Amino acid sequence: MKPCPCGRTDRRGRPLPLGECCGRWLAGAPALDAEALMRSRYTAYVLGDEAYLLATWHPDTRPADASPDPAVKWLGLDVRDHRVLDGSHAEVEFVARYRVQGRGARLHERSRFVREDDGRWYYVDGDIR
Repeated sequence: MKPCPCGRTDRRGRPLPLGECCGRWLAGAPALDAEALMRSRYTAYVLGDEAYLLATWHPDTRPADASPDPAVKWLGLDVRDHRVLDGSHAEVEFVARYRVQGRGARLHERSRFVREDDGRWYYVDGDIR
């Protein structure tokens, strides 16, 4: 069973399989919270799933093109903080490690999410740290 790229583990510290982790959100189930959505969006970047990225990006800030850069190799995700602001707003701070053209880099962001009337969480935007 392929481990989920987001790095979530079970109680014993073993990686969760993709199907038991982000796979269900990528298949269409609504993410339970902003952290789950953020993790599934990272997984979508790893897997090159532009349709999922666009579908989970808030319409007010969604770009026309969200195709992942094929030159980027995602290496790992570290969720630093998940802050619930109220019933429909949350923030997630994370660091995503990646390599491009053989050089390592990090994306450190505090992302903002909103839950709309349809009950789904959406990525709004983020501040790069």
